[in-house]
Amino acid sequence: MPTPGLDGYTPAWSKPEHDDLAELARSFFTEQVLPHAARHERQGHPDREHYRQAGALGLLGLSVPEPYGGGGGDFTHEAVVLHEQQATGEGSLGLAVHSGIVTGYLTAYGNEEQKRRWLPGLCSGELVGAIGMTEPGGGSDLQEITTRAVRDGDDYVISGSKTFITNGGLAGLIVLAVKTDPAQQAAGISLIVCELRDDTPGFRRGRLLDKIGLHANDTAELFFDEFRAPVANLLGAEGEGFVLMMRQLPQERLVIGVGAVAAMQRAVELATAYAKQRTAFGKPLIGHQNTRMVLAECATRTRVSRVFLDDCIARHVRGELDVATAAMAKAWLTEGQCEVVDRCLQVFGGYGYTTEYPIARMYADARVQKIYGGTNEIMKELVARVL
Repeated sequence: MPTPGLDGYTPAWSKPEHDDLAELARSFFTEQVLPHAARHERQGHPDREHYRQAGALGLLGLSVPEPYGGGGGDFTHEAVVLHEQQATGEGSLGLAVHSGIVTGYLTAYGNEEQKRRWLPGLCSGELVGAIGMTEPGGGSDLQEITTRAVRDGDDYVISGSKTFITNGGLAGLIVLAVKTDPAQQAAGISLIVCELRDDTPGFRRGRLLDKIGLHANDTAELFFDEFRAPVANLLGAEGEGFVLMMRQLPQERLVIGVGAVAAMQRAVELATAYAKQRTAFGKPLIGHQNTRMVLAECATRTRVSRVFLDDCIARHVRGELDVATAAMAKAWLTEGQCEVVDRCLQVFGGYGYTTEYPIARMYADARVQKIYGGTNEIMKELVARVL
């Protein structure tokens, strides 16, 4: 993100360390992960080893304090890595969830024992993290979840199912939203950290979902049937889960916004390069006024989006990012991503509809951005509430 793109723009919060981090992340994604992209798409998930490699390079848990194995930075450092991942076209590793969300929950709400127990493994890549909110019966209305956790001595006995879980196929640790008091709505929700293995009693991974995009990222169904988790794994207090999720959702939506802006920037760069080398009617595409106007409009939308995103990032680091502004960012940036990628695909003509060109995969990958993290319709409701 700090490295200037076509628009020559650099975030105000950028420092030399961010440039160095961007270069390191870019080389990791392009040299270590992308050469395996075709295989990742075929198998429907990344290699677990790539999480370990990212951890060894210090690219995981950058905002986690150093005593727990992290980088000791802040969200700007996480944003740089996530931007570079999207900008290089690497879409297998679920770092947006692993480092952008899961480590944030544990750092903010975990007690000392929990932090020392789980954060080092997440930062090293030995553990892959996920968060379990969405269920087959609903997603945006978190108060209606039905996964049940019943206290039995020193354990919670958990039964229920989750779906659309990013990193669900590889996750060894999941922050799970459950109902500890079904008589309550929001006040009955708790968060329990579950340690998962394929042979853990009471736990089963379902199928990797066959999606229209993001083919290399594992998105899974998870099933719990009297799964036991120690009471010591409760994150925060019982019944506090909904409040904790609401506090963390602005960062989740900002994470989505980072990916949206990076995708917009990449789409403009790809379309501009193609327009300069492809000819039509005796001259390069970029020599035609219509093509130039389309690219100019997309570049402008991208620049404005970056400025808005970077303002939100700066506010978030200062602890000033409110729910409504985060919702604005998530909705506006992801809608911009879909629009810009679509218009850039048009520049490629028929080639843009073939998967051998990255812009086609970007088109399919973009669509879900308006759905997860709370649908954009819900985002607009959140904004309207403060008008």
